[in-house]
Amino acid sequence: MALSGSLRKVASKLIKKFGGTVTYRQVAGGSYNATTGTITETETNTTIKGVVDAVQKQELNELIHESDKKLTIAAADLTITPSLSDRVVISSVVHQIVKINVIEQDNTAIAVELFLRA
Repeated sequence: MALSGSLRKVASKLIKKFGGTVTYRQVAGGSYNATTGTITETETNTTIKGVVDAVQKQELNELIHESDKKLTIAAADLTITPSLSDRVVISSVVHQIVKINVIEQDNTAIAVELFLRA
């Protein structure tokens, strides 16, 4: 447990120091409007620090495209569990989450990688 706790703290410190500010937008489905045929969504925004990177060639597959971005967030800084229905706003551009990777040590989340598509 000591190693995973230390890694969580280090990841949080490094990402806060070197990361940029992004908005994590948690999206919850709301009610269905029978007249318009649409579902209203409830959005909750949280400002967090994260490191944005380009997707590496070895990460490309049928789901991850070359134009996608990868956002790394310290797991200790997240108060919610990321979902594919959520979104991330970077420099006023809203990105869809297409894949979530959790980096773990001893079954403890250290960091979360979100693969994003604009």
